[in-house]
Amino acid sequence: MKKINTDVLIIGAGPVGLFTVFELGQLGMKSCVVDSLEDIGGQCTALYPDKPIYDIPAYPSVTAGELINNLKKQIDPFKPILLMNQKVNELKKHKDFYSVKTSTNNIIESKCIIIAAGNGAFGPNKPPLKNIDSFENKTIFYHIRDKSKFRKKTVAIAGGGDSAVDWAIELSKTSKKIFFIHRRNKLRAVPQNVEILYDLENKGKIEIMIPYQLDSIEGKNGIIDHLIIKNMDEEKKKLEVDYFLPFFGLSTNLGPIKDWELELEKNILKVKQETCETNLNGIFAIGDVCSYPGKLKLILTGFSEAAIASHNCFNKINPEKTLHFEYSTTKGINKL
Repeated sequence: MKKINTDVLIIGAGPVGLFTVFELGQLGMKSCVVDSLEDIGGQCTALYPDKPIYDIPAYPSVTAGELINNLKKQIDPFKPILLMNQKVNELKKHKDFYSVKTSTNNIIESKCIIIAAGNGAFGPNKPPLKNIDSFENKTIFYHIRDKSKFRKKTVAIAGGGDSAVDWAIELSKTSKKIFFIHRRNKLRAVPQNVEILYDLENKGKIEIMIPYQLDSIEGKNGIIDHLIIKNMDEEKKKLEVDYFLPFFGLSTNLGPIKDWELELEKNILKVKQETCETNLNGIFAIGDVCSYPGKLKLILTGFSEAAIASHNCFNKINPEKTLHFEYSTTKGINKL
């Protein structure tokens, strides 16, 4: 257990949370970041690190992974405390600060809190297969960090959405064989990519198994040998595979934050647009987790909200000081 004292606690290490570290640092404030995932980057890192993003200013195209790497370089001068692989639990209000206890019993004391939690703490929707836990992170993965792992391997991908279709297309370029499994005849992915998927089947790059359901796994010591699937008539097929990638989406949850007496609307935190402050004094929400009239769920909108919330944190933490606004071209980088 550690006790940490900082100016601002940031909940969420996605792109918006990371940029908040920069904005706070430019104003001379220290920050601590807590996230439930093992690595920084949120969904950008966990779900689509190699997918291009097209609406970041000055980047005609940048992969999600590159964006996070650049944000990491941008915040390094401010030396933020990063507490990964843990969730925020208890919130206590003191006279002039908040204390938050995490799932690993760390306690963070801060004058303000900025919630940049996206859709909340999230994890994969796992298929109900016996003993699946023993194969996870060995030969069964719910997201891809290094696609080179699957080079010249036989890979089974299950799911009907964009992640499943996108990765089937991408991995077909280097993998030995791709089995694509979905329980329904219709896919939910972008129609253009569905066409590409079927074109790759015609070229022998992908074998589409529709409609099939998952039945069981065969293997030992975390190494998968066969994935058993069945059709609607209960007829089974045994697929010899090296890896299995189930892409059934995410289960998201604000968790204990929902019990902090914050005003919610459909699991989203309501804020004042001009400050990004919630109904609790000194607690702000930015990015996809917040809502106000006209809100757009874009990364660039979250970046703007990070600046707004950070400036308002400064005013609350330093009521006796006047904040003289300066452009970064004038002040440079304010190293703490």
